[in-house]
Amino acid sequence: MAKRLTSVLGIDVGSQYIKVCEIKSQGRDPVITALGLVPTPDGSVDHTAVYNSDAVGAALKTCLADAGTTVPFAVVSIAGQASVLVRTLEVPRMNPAELKEHMQWEINRNIPFAESTVVSDFKPLADDDPNSPNMDVVMAIAPQSAIDTMIACVKKAGRTAVAIDVEPMSMARSIQTSYDDELLTKTICMVDMGNKTTSINIFRGAKLLMPRQIPIGGEMFTKAIADALTISNSEAEEQKLNNLVIPENAASAPAGSPFGAGDATEQFQPYNPFSDEPMPGITPAPQTGAEVPDTTADVPAEPPVPQDGTSPTLPEAVNPSSTKLFNAIAPILDEFVAEIRRSIDYFKSRGGEIDLILLCGGGTKTPGMSSFLAKTLGIPCDQYDPLRRLNVNARKIDSDFLAKHKTEFAIAVGNALHIFFD
Repeated sequence: MAKRLTSVLGIDVGSQYIKVCEIKSQGRDPVITALGLVPTPDGSVDHTAVYNSDAVGAALKTCLADAGTTVPFAVVSIAGQASVLVRTLEVPRMNPAELKEHMQWEINRNIPFAESTVVSDFKPLADDDPNSPNMDVVMAIAPQSAIDTMIACVKKAGRTAVAIDVEPMSMARSIQTSYDDELLTKTICMVDMGNKTTSINIFRGAKLLMPRQIPIGGEMFTKAIADALTISNSEAEEQKLNNLVIPENAASAPAGSPFGAGDATEQFQPYNPFSDEPMPGITPAPQTGAEVPDTTADVPAEPPVPQDGTSPTLPEAVNPSSTKLFNAIAPILDEFVAEIRRSIDYFKSRGGEIDLILLCGGGTKTPGMSSFLAKTLGIPCDQYDPLRRLNVNARKIDSDFLAKHKTEFAIAVGNALHIFFD
């Protein structure tokens, strides 16, 4: 239905913020006419699902009004461990009727939810080689209750949901629209860090190859700072946003060889990130309260007080406050890096290579994050700009707002771009 519209709202309900993007078609070109962001009501959304449609609907209504949106129709994405399963599958090449029958079998055997009533869909992906005996298909499965909850949120905000989408496909539309001049021939790893979870999606151009979600988000960094400095979570969040910098000489935990420590001829056993088994060579993250090994030996410490009574002097460009913050989040950062490495290593074990890592989401805005990941993982890394090559024509958006928040709108923008794709 949405593809026949000439304007639509893209809605992204996160655990920390609700984001909206209004896009209208001018000829064949998408134009952003409104962007809005409001805090998600406490306790209404977590990493598994939306739990309070009344609170989310009221907050969404406020967001739409503040942003000055006028379009009545919306595309909203569904996310969360209890709300949706997204998988890519390689299946034998077959005609549409055969594929429909086969995918129904795949869906039935992959349902992970206790709820018996589910909504499912699938879509064949673009062919890299039309002569290949196999084809790639993405499938999505969601409990009916999760779909009903998202529709209720939109309805309570005074709008009509015309499509329900999944985040990896929204991201694919954003890539194809904003980066088709640079990335359609490259294999990229998109790392979207939210408040409670991070999505690690691998694309070849705009084709989804591997979706994955991990339970690490910006909230864990905030809590680590709060615990280390004995301050409230709100104070820690402010410190994280305003003062945290990852030093250029920051050292991550060393990467273990995926080939093991034995003889060089040992057979490589690829790690499957979708299993519950721990990755060989990776020590599980310490539990809260456990002693954490010092992984920040190369991070400059606060200078000692000189014995002659003079004031201490800091090495150039070293901020003691930022060093304390980095020391606090270093163990979580190492765990975060390890999970990205696990995903990339698994993809490589299946014959793939990564050309570029792109970061989006509020949790990746920390200064120094891109260069740290590039150095640690040995792959070029940059910040993703979902507004690149898009015309922004909105009266209620100022440049400061865009500079501060644009990386958080990747999913909302991708949802709104739904009307330009089949």
